[in-house]
Amino acid sequence: MTDRYAVIGHPVAHSRSPAIHAAFAAQTGQAIDYGRLECPLDGFEAAVRAFAAGGARGCNITVPFKFDALALAVQASPRARLAGAANALRFDAGGWLADNTDGMGLVQDLQQAAGWRLAGARLLLVGAGGAAAGVLGPLLEAAPARLVLANRSLDKATALVQRHAPVAAQHGVALAACGLGEAPALGPFDIVVNASASSLAGQASPVDASVLAPGACAVDLMYGPAAAPFLAWARAAGAQPRDGLGMLVAQAAEAFWLWRGVRPATAPVLEALRAQVDTA
Repeated sequence: MTDRYAVIGHPVAHSRSPAIHAAFAAQTGQAIDYGRLECPLDGFEAAVRAFAAGGARGCNITVPFKFDALALAVQASPRARLAGAANALRFDAGGWLADNTDGMGLVQDLQQAAGWRLAGARLLLVGAGGAAAGVLGPLLEAAPARLVLANRSLDKATALVQRHAPVAAQHGVALAACGLGEAPALGPFDIVVNASASSLAGQASPVDASVLAPGACAVDLMYGPAAAPFLAWARAAGAQPRDGLGMLVAQAAEAFWLWRGVRPATAPVLEALRAQVDTA
């Protein structure tokens, strides 16, 4: 029997998730069919419920529905509750389970694939929306020395910081919020993560290059053409640029484990996907 899954969002036509999960399934011998499901901005809940009622076993959720997804679940993982957002649902018979695998995917990509040590680092996280909420908790658990959350709306950043303050204290992280223009004065930073929507708007970077320490790592959670301006900005500033492709594969592997109880190897899938994206 083949189990059905999909990525649900608006838009999703560009999503690489079907190719990633097809590669995981082939690698692990799991019988799954993973597709794309685009739904209107006002039709997310109806689309998910119809997909589940049709016999599907779970789904990934992408922009702009990650906050909405959490509200549909009866159960939620601690990291999804902390984020207040979910990027994966498992349709259990006793009630849906929500999880957020974004942050774990980012941490694994930075530390294992890219070889960056987060412990003791000075880290700037830009943005306070669903993407930032999903990665903040796992970044704090990696124990950087400092983490500053910068956002255009200071109130939104402050609220996210306050919700994560106990986790920061538990791991000995100095956690603060600031406006975008204030970030350079609090730097420089060893790692800068752009989790804002600036790349979708074609903007190179929402913060000034002075936030970057010499040889810093600059990461955009987007990939492909959307990430190109940020990567060029980072390269011109002397930073080491990285896009979100590795995070995409690593978070997908976490979702695959959530659904199937099997952990696929990410390195060969990332290598193949990188070749496809670079060629495109």
